[in-house]
Amino acid sequence: MEGLWLVVLVIFVMALSVESQLKTGFYSSSCPKAEAIVRSTVESYFKKDPTIAAGLLRLHFHDCFVQGCDGSVLIAGRSSAERNALPNLGLRGFEVIDDAKSQIEASCPGVVSCADILALAARDAVDLSDGPSWSVPTGRRDGRVSLSSQVSKYLPSPLDSIAVQKQKFADKGLDDHDLVTLVGAHTLGQTHCQFIRYRLYNFTATGNADPTINQSFLSQLRALCPNNGDGTIPVPLDKDSQTDFDTSFFKNVRDGNGVLESDQRLWDAAATRDVVKKYAGTIRGLLGHRFDIEFRQAMVKMTSIDVKTGTNGEIRKACSKFN
Repeated sequence: MEGLWLVVLVIFVMALSVESQLKTGFYSSSCPKAEAIVRSTVESYFKKDPTIAAGLLRLHFHDCFVQGCDGSVLIAGRSSAERNALPNLGLRGFEVIDDAKSQIEASCPGVVSCADILALAARDAVDLSDGPSWSVPTGRRDGRVSLSSQVSKYLPSPLDSIAVQKQKFADKGLDDHDLVTLVGAHTLGQTHCQFIRYRLYNFTATGNADPTINQSFLSQLRALCPNNGDGTIPVPLDKDSQTDFDTSFFKNVRDGNGVLESDQRLWDAAATRDVVKKYAGTIRGLLGHRFDIEFRQAMVKMTSIDVKTGTNGEIRKACSKFN
């Protein structure tokens, strides 16, 4: 009898394991137009404002590091939700996800999760920015928990040392190579003067600039962000091509032109510096191709963090609220 129960238990566990797996084309039968709807929606917003690509990519990143890739960052209307945490106040792209969701619901109600829509939108955003495309494994379900109190604990911060960055990535099953590759997403997008001014005028309360900033670049940043000036002035994270997905970000880090402190810190540790060197090499075509390939791999790995599948979670009717 014990042997029979063991067999039953093994079969049950195997069934759960299979059920929990993400797979490419998860909606091919249940909602065959889902991925095309997401793509056309992202494209329509991108044509009006190419900077939305960075917003969508960042939105997905912030979602995955807290509660896993479960759309918890999309919840609105609750003061305690992730969306209201200080590191998330500048997030963009919610309207793109909501728009795609409403179109998909009209075609396939109650089938496609907001978490999957966000994962697909991030992929399409990179592709539209002349970056790589990849097959996104789908089948995620939406989480039922969204707490602002968890954001600072798990989400990497621009103020984090390289040791803290490495630990936060490791906690999610991501290694040092993944860290550098995924931070390479900062080839797109921007920050604001208020978040980097301390590096320019009073680094570590010394009254001086961060010594790792290239002196020529420091002059440019100070001209853009005067001390006690407007903190909302945008600053490109990649000074050379903020709307093109390429390897120039790594050249900037190598040359002391990283905008965020956490980005420049990638040069501090040997393990991360070696990856930066690899991507920032002089053989542009080859290394750009390598970054494209490895970014795809790292994204698939990241977007599988702590996903809810099978009967876990829910399929929201609207991405901004629990059912």
